[in-house]
Amino acid sequence: MEETTPLLSSERSERDAEAATLKTPLATPLPKLQLGIVTCIKLVEPVAYVQIFPYINAFISSLHVTDDPKKIGFYSGLVESTFAVFQLVAIYNLSKLSDKIGRRPVLLCGVTGVALTTILFGLSTSFPMMLVVRAIAGLCSGNSAVSQSIVGEITDSSNVGLATAVYGLSWPIGAVLGPLLGGGLSNPAEKFSWLNWEFLRRHPYFLPCGVSGALSLAAVTVGYFFLQESLPSKRVSRQPSFSSECSETETITSAEPVGMKTLLSMPIMFALSGSAFAFSFLSVTFEVIFVLYSYTAVLDGGLGFPPSQIGYSLSISGIVATAIQLLLLPWLLRTFNKAKLYHWSMCIFLVIFPLLSVLNLIARSGFDEATGLLTSHTTAAIWACVIVILTLLRTSNLGYAFSMILVKENCPNSASLGTTNGLITFVQCMARAVGPAFISSTFALSVDRNIMGGFGWLVPMMLISSAGAYQSFKVYREQAN
Repeated sequence: MEETTPLLSSERSERDAEAATLKTPLATPLPKLQLGIVTCIKLVEPVAYVQIFPYINAFISSLHVTDDPKKIGFYSGLVESTFAVFQLVAIYNLSKLSDKIGRRPVLLCGVTGVALTTILFGLSTSFPMMLVVRAIAGLCSGNSAVSQSIVGEITDSSNVGLATAVYGLSWPIGAVLGPLLGGGLSNPAEKFSWLNWEFLRRHPYFLPCGVSGALSLAAVTVGYFFLQESLPSKRVSRQPSFSSECSETETITSAEPVGMKTLLSMPIMFALSGSAFAFSFLSVTFEVIFVLYSYTAVLDGGLGFPPSQIGYSLSISGIVATAIQLLLLPWLLRTFNKAKLYHWSMCIFLVIFPLLSVLNLIARSGFDEATGLLTSHTTAAIWACVIVILTLLRTSNLGYAFSMILVKENCPNSASLGTTNGLITFVQCMARAVGPAFISSTFALSVDRNIMGGFGWLVPMMLISSAGAYQSFKVYREQAN
């Protein structure tokens, strides 16, 4: 008996190990080529969008739209508002169209339109032409939900975390490359003697637009030859790893896309939509309020940072965002419940807005009114807090990835993934359209009228943060049920 006990124990251990292996399925290999193509196509859109920011005011001024320099900001804002409004109109409709005719044609046609309108923008000779071109660009830029649907359809639960992390890098990288193109290549005839051409003197802002447009066309070319259709009802038969988890396999060909009314009648989709609006609103308003707060003088309720320091802080924030996206996101998705992570990411806003307001109190404690400078200890304390706040913000921004995965898991069927992503992206873009104007005016009113010592803006932000946390908790509760 004593001789056989170790053998039986060993056999039992082997069986337990085998069972554990069976219970833990291996991760499906990432479809690297398809994911890389979708990410590159997504990357060129933010490049085209943000490359105009460094020179847009100078471009409008060169067209002599107004003789009052103070009104330039109004006209540049009108250009971007036009883009945002038409993009908002396109998002849901393009997503719904992709559920019918396929992801590939909608995505490639949209990016082709982005490329052509970007090039035309650099050739604008009047303000009305600018507006028309940006309106068409907005209509062509409603592809975010379509590309998200592709990522959802080419992955499964075992590899979606890493795929989402890689795909999510497209915006921060594009947001860095775009301004470099816009700032470095505008007015090339004045900057580079070898580019002192008559055409570039007449169109000083064509080169950044042309390069950005060429990048978009290159991405479209690669996509045309190598991007495969991912919509289950349109793709040709291939490996089962390229599957959506929205529905069982047998329903792929028979399921029909549902409409917005049906989606919003589902409690979890209603909660996802409401929380997505709040999340996007809070994210964009924090970005705006941080810059305003940093630039405003200490005695007026801000930090009194010069533009260079604001730029440094945002650059550091971008590096932190990239690191968190690559290193932290996959581990979080493997370790914790996704709905709970989404709720936690929303709750972070309840912390960072109050923390931001505390910075002014720290600044006042070490501010020398005679010199207008902060003491070294105060400056160090403020920067330490800024790093903590921006790290929390970038951690919170992982909520976009959690939302993308939750949408995939809770869409009614595989045929409706594009429409479902379109609904969520629509409400996110709506929030981004109204958020900056709301927080800018609220901050200005708080400072001008000294509401709550200049911190009156904190009240609506805390209320919206609380509402968002409530909606995200409903998502967690519905997911648990």
